[in-house]
Amino acid sequence: MANEIKVGIIGAGGNTKHKHIPKLQAIPGVSIETVCNRSPESSQAVADEFGLPRITDTWEELVKDPDLDAIVIGTWPNMHAPITLAALKAGKHVLCEARMAMNLREAQEMFQASQTYSDRVCQLVPNPFTLKWDRFIKRQLDEGLIGNLIAVDAFANAGAFVDPDREISWRDDITLSGLNTMGLGIYYEAMARWVGHAATVKANGRIYVKERNGQALHIPDHVDVFGDLESGASYHIRCSQLTGACPTPNDLILYGSKGTLRLDIKNKKLTLDRPEQPTQEVEVPESEQESWRVEEGFIGTIRGEESIRLTSFEEGLKYMEFTQYVADELQLAPSEFRNP
Repeated sequence: MANEIKVGIIGAGGNTKHKHIPKLQAIPGVSIETVCNRSPESSQAVADEFGLPRITDTWEELVKDPDLDAIVIGTWPNMHAPITLAALKAGKHVLCEARMAMNLREAQEMFQASQTYSDRVCQLVPNPFTLKWDRFIKRQLDEGLIGNLIAVDAFANAGAFVDPDREISWRDDITLSGLNTMGLGIYYEAMARWVGHAATVKANGRIYVKERNGQALHIPDHVDVFGDLESGASYHIRCSQLTGACPTPNDLILYGSKGTLRLDIKNKKLTLDRPEQPTQEVEVPESEQESWRVEEGFIGTIRGEESIRLTSFEEGLKYMEFTQYVADELQLAPSEFRNP
């Protein structure tokens, strides 16, 4: 078939198995040729589950495979930069799982490589939680639905009480997740789609549970970040694993001079409040609703049929700058993770 694209998979976690592999297999002219997971046994299990023809023992061997056109990176953030750099050097297109990298330095290296090898497609998996509303909210803000934007509140709360006995996960481990604090980068990415980027950053945070499974923790379990946007509006983002029974666990609220828009992600509801008008739920027309089409977009860009909108390495670099500034402000991470 003309324009046939052969793909290799490195790292087959939940999102890769639930989204990337089956959606790539559904695209005509795309074949997944091989997979490399954390062990030969787990690689073979994925190959058997999805009918993939073979496995590769190491990621280094996979990226050098001359038969492959593209690489999908589904690992933890600690491997995103080295695999991306090697894959681009080997002439491969790259779809990389979010978050972009461990820290700003790695993100800068990835972005620079994407510029050096500009004939390769470089795409990051986007924050999916607000896709349905993104286009509609951006248009409504631009058209003045709530007037001049005054402030933005973003809440990324687990809604759970303190649990010191919970098992450690890779998200708690700075050597695996880097400076990607809870949902901070995800919510900032969503907020930036609507209102642009931060001009100033101040942060206050803590590590309440200081170790899990005998391992010291360096990632905050509660953080407040605030400042001004480039537009002049103010913003506040709270991410927490400590705020049990929080009434706004996963909300983005936009306050304007003529009204307030609130997106309740947990209940999938967008509401509008205006002076002397009761709260009303806002329905997004189907024509403006976006859905998950990460894999189709990646392949379409490789084929020259479209261009990347969600999410480019350039945009990823911007959210990594933000998370780096927060980490440097808090000074909770070991020195090797801080911005040089």
